[in-house]
Amino acid sequence: MDPMKNVLWFLLGIAGGFVAAHLVNKDPRGQELLAEVDARISEFTDRMADAYHAQEAKIDGIVADAKSVAADVADDVKDAASDLADGVAAAGRSAAAKHDD
Repeated sequence: MDPMKNVLWFLLGIAGGFVAAHLVNKDPRGQELLAEVDARISEFTDRMADAYHAQEAKIDGIVADAKSVAADVADDVKDAASDLADGVAAAGRSAAAKHDD
């Protein structure tokens, strides 16, 4: 199908939707229906926002825990490297002292 026809049908659909909503809104029963639809949409978006914020908080907690663990591991590696360097230096001094004797 031609892309221009698709655009035309899309625009006609939007215009038709606005006309239909306007006609429905003129009738009191239509107003009640639209108010109910609006309330359901608002409820849905509120639930989605709450779920999003809950997931965001959960992920923030996981990231904070991972940062803490990474910092602990880095400190442990630093301590182990320092201990290893001290041991190598001591072994070097010991070997040098034996060599001098």
